[in-house]
Amino acid sequence: MECPHLSSSVCITPDSAKFPNGSPSSWCCSVCRSNKSPWVCLTCSSVHCGRYVNGHAKKHYEDAQVPLANHKKSEKQDKPQHTVCMDCSSYSTYCSAFTADRHRKRKLLENSSLNTKLLKVNGSTTGICATGLRNLGNTCFMNAILQSLSNIEQFCCYFKELPAVELRNGKTAGRRTYHTRSQGDNNVSLVEEFRKTLCALWQGSQTAFSPESLFYVVWKIMPNFRGYQQQDAHEFMRYLLDHLHLELQGGFNGVSRSAILQENSALSGSNKCCINGASTVVTAIFGGILQNEVNCLICGTESRKFDPFLDLSLDIPSQFRNKRSKNQENGPVCSLRDCLRSFTDLEELDETELYMCHKCKKKQKSTKKFWIQKLPKVLCLHLKRFHWTAYLRNKVDTYVEFPLRGLDMKCYLLEPENSGPESCLYDLAAVVVHHGSGVGSGHYTAYATHEGRWFHFNDSTVTLTDEDTVVKAKAYILFYVERQAKAGSDKL
Repeated sequence: MECPHLSSSVCITPDSAKFPNGSPSSWCCSVCRSNKSPWVCLTCSSVHCGRYVNGHAKKHYEDAQVPLANHKKSEKQDKPQHTVCMDCSSYSTYCSAFTADRHRKRKLLENSSLNTKLLKVNGSTTGICATGLRNLGNTCFMNAILQSLSNIEQFCCYFKELPAVELRNGKTAGRRTYHTRSQGDNNVSLVEEFRKTLCALWQGSQTAFSPESLFYVVWKIMPNFRGYQQQDAHEFMRYLLDHLHLELQGGFNGVSRSAILQENSALSGSNKCCINGASTVVTAIFGGILQNEVNCLICGTESRKFDPFLDLSLDIPSQFRNKRSKNQENGPVCSLRDCLRSFTDLEELDETELYMCHKCKKKQKSTKKFWIQKLPKVLCLHLKRFHWTAYLRNKVDTYVEFPLRGLDMKCYLLEPENSGPESCLYDLAAVVVHHGSGVGSGHYTAYATHEGRWFHFNDSTVTLTDEDTVVKAKAYILFYVERQAKAGSDKL
């Protein structure tokens, strides 16, 4: 399943197809000459990659409006204009339908169970103010992470309250610039472009924002994510957080790190988890500490090591890997607690992971166990859905049951007696979901809660949804926020 670049689709896969110019999968985009994810327009036979095919379809729509303008005003043209493009990799065809009314103003879609766009909040009527993110060509992995982070209030507010940094001067001051791959400008700031993107979301001024400037900076400082092929959302999140952390440590564009941290001293002052140097808002919110205990099975020597973390990667236990849906009658449903228990349970290391015992002076069989020494303010849990088998990276499509509220982490702590009754409870803030069969293909979307309402973020489309829909999702990354002490005490 490829990213749905077009607005609506119908899939038609022919039994056989013959093409005069070789295999369609080898065709190149007529704009950038890329052969990644080629699409052919069945109206004019032009070939485009995923980045440009939507704009090409829109151009056909706009050209079709010229003869329509000559009709009498009384004859309203409400019928949609269709442009059909074919994915050259799967031979599936997609129909992009535009109507005049939709072209003038894109509207946010809404869940059918929620039959109004205007909701009453504190006695007044308000509209949906969520903003989608445009897909720049298989960038759904980035969009899903950005939307999730934008709904983690402490983290998002910190960046939004940073002072704007002027990256340009002289004749270009005050003008909007568009970055291209050929630019040699090294004066880029990930923190600044991340701040601008977060500020553009939840303002309600537009239905979709294009994160092109942020994506340009990602290309500049994260070479692994250059190009328009599908990427792993978890890998991107780790790179993003690590680079934000490093840039905040060193200061950016004349703003020192100490000056930045003074604006949110409450976060940095309470944090004791430092990753690669001094603390920043990244480690203050996402940072926790693991204790890794290794015991030699020959002499009993115990080794302890403390490791800081920004997220925990959890295996899905093997006994659940054939369980693909919540309602499937094939044994018990895998739960998030099962994955956490598998992560923290005592494990005997195999022959390939022999422990170098300093007392025995050689490698010995040993056991390993993880404890959580310090919980973070935001607990990020990554379910390891992609595994290498032989030469392929397969997906574990198991449904994992997870709580919306009251995830209790106390039993995984090294010293639970030192924790308060409410300090170990977490409530879900966002979920990233991967749709499809492989890490190099498929599509990413996200669910997140904002001011008590759940939203589904699917690139430029944002829909209101409900809790029943969220809990049925096959989660890939879960973001849990530490519950405040004044909240209730319902537990997992």
